[in-house]
Amino acid sequence: MASASQWLVTAPVLETERLRLRGHRVEDFAHCAAMWSDPQVTRFIRPQPFTQEEVWARLLRYVGHWTLLGFGFWLVEEKHTGDFMGEAGFANYKRGIEPLGDMPEIGWVLAAHAHGKGYATEAVGAVVAWGDQHFGAAATACIIDQQNLASIRIAEKHGYRAQQIVSYKGEALMLYVREAVGKFEWRGGSLSR
Repeated sequence: MASASQWLVTAPVLETERLRLRGHRVEDFAHCAAMWSDPQVTRFIRPQPFTQEEVWARLLRYVGHWTLLGFGFWLVEEKHTGDFMGEAGFANYKRGIEPLGDMPEIGWVLAAHAHGKGYATEAVGAVVAWGDQHFGAAATACIIDQQNLASIRIAEKHGYRAQQIVSYKGEALMLYVREAVGKFEWRGGSLSR
């Protein structure tokens, strides 16, 4: 009989000029809980910040995505200091939103101290490049609150285009889709073929 460790798929490490993206660990919980409980961070995600219980379930869901689906979210840290910056990656949340369906859904969130410094753009670039290598010709998507202008700019910079307004938990959100039209490589501030 195979052990659980034989089935465990972990996130590969991705590196950019300033960042390291790696799989989540149990010891990351305190940083994740602090970020997700910050109203400044969650204001475009939902009305109330997340509880510790909800963040713990999120952390377990990240590991489960990698194990069951072969993709998931990475923890984002500053490469030279190891400081926690946030999270970014792909998921399949089974939201029941059409036309999202089972398209891999990209997402990103940064701790308040990391806002406005280009870290999200850099992290999303690495995640998109990884997705292009692993999802082939499959499109990827994201849903964004229409007032979250910073996230909209990041999505558009990486090739996501507004498709339609969708409803999720009573909120009207914009669905952005990125068609995979070839292999791309992240080059610091832009994607190139």
